[in-house]
Amino acid sequence: MTDPPPSVPGIDPAVPSVARMYDYYLGGKDNFPADREAAEKIIAIVPEVRETARDNRAFLGKAVRLMAEQGVRQFLDLGAGLPTQENVHQVAQRVDPEARVVYVDSDPIVLAHARALLADNPHTVAIWGDITDPETILKDPEVVERLDFGRPTAVLVSAVLHFVADDRHVSDIVTTLRRPLTAGSHLLISHFYAPDLDDVKVLAGQQVYRSTRPGALVARSFEQIAAYFDGMTLLEPGLVPVRSWRPDNEIDELEGIDLSRPALIGAVGRLP
Repeated sequence: MTDPPPSVPGIDPAVPSVARMYDYYLGGKDNFPADREAAEKIIAIVPEVRETARDNRAFLGKAVRLMAEQGVRQFLDLGAGLPTQENVHQVAQRVDPEARVVYVDSDPIVLAHARALLADNPHTVAIWGDITDPETILKDPEVVERLDFGRPTAVLVSAVLHFVADDRHVSDIVTTLRRPLTAGSHLLISHFYAPDLDDVKVLAGQQVYRSTRPGALVARSFEQIAAYFDGMTLLEPGLVPVRSWRPDNEIDELEGIDLSRPALIGAVGRLP
């Protein structure tokens, strides 16, 4: 399993981590006081953030199950975060026990917990990797050994790209991740969206995230996020708030798709 290079700093419990804050939103216990303090500041600004985190996990689970049912047997999960319920390998391997999953994250705590969870799973591995350097991730020996990009593969980038500040860099990341994919492969992205990038709540949330590792939270427009899927066929219902992606209950379905306020939006694209 690939370990962090020597130049990567270890865990600093005084610096909030977006992975551990997300764990806190989901009700997890793998977080430090600094993570909880920063997360509570976000909750004060956006009280529904816990629900949004749960909705995002549900979106990921539903999408992975659908892709597995359609024959995808390889999954590359970037910025996987701390293990929780209904992890990608659990969902995919419920459809096919031999489905292969590679988790990638840069947080040492994430890696430690993921590796403990996966110790007895021969088809799943967790490696260190930085989403800002996708070329290195794709060339990692563990990725090369386990994933055959000549076969349909799902690349999962859930609630990660909005922590990369530069728009051009994000476009390059997506382009690099899509480059090796063959027909029948899928790309899942969820991303922080705002119709008004100067929204008071958006600006307040960004201020909190400046104190975290990696130190940025970028809201992007619907058009910017949609462009990551250019040339792909979007699975229904397209690019929507994650809560509205194939909702499980009638209430969410009746509420419809609301893009009038900031939200975490997501989609799954398929290469024809």
